[in-house]
Amino acid sequence: MSSAKTKKLLASNRSSALEKEDLISVERLADVEYRLTRKTVIDHWKNGKIERENLCDAQSMLKRNAIHCGVPVEECCPICEPGEIYYVTYVFGPRLPAHGRCISTKGELKRLNDRKTQLSAYVIEVCPECGWNHLVRIASLGGNKF
Repeated sequence: MSSAKTKKLLASNRSSALEKEDLISVERLADVEYRLTRKTVIDHWKNGKIERENLCDAQSMLKRNAIHCGVPVEECCPICEPGEIYYVTYVFGPRLPAHGRCISTKGELKRLNDRKTQLSAYVIEVCPECGWNHLVRIASLGGNKF
């Protein structure tokens, strides 16, 4: 998908779209970061140990969610360079669909975090241009006692 088309779609959804500051900012002990794994995977690709087809394998639904529900992070794709990276957040837990809930509007994370039940949020970085995707972080949500 061309970056011009991506920017056009983003402009139409800006009022309710997530912003970078809407991402999960509070860290808990159960949170896991995957930056070192990401760096290792990219290094293996640059050294020819992994083929691009194995890295750029995002499903079409993930690419669409990146454009329509994701947060642009103003970072170039480490694989295709000109592509822009988006963070897409899926939340899993009780009373949510088995395939998770894709966070798409402001306040959704806050509402889910206010729940009494424990939830898990998976933040995935996606390049809709080439299909690069990598798990960035797993964060715990909810579990608040009232």
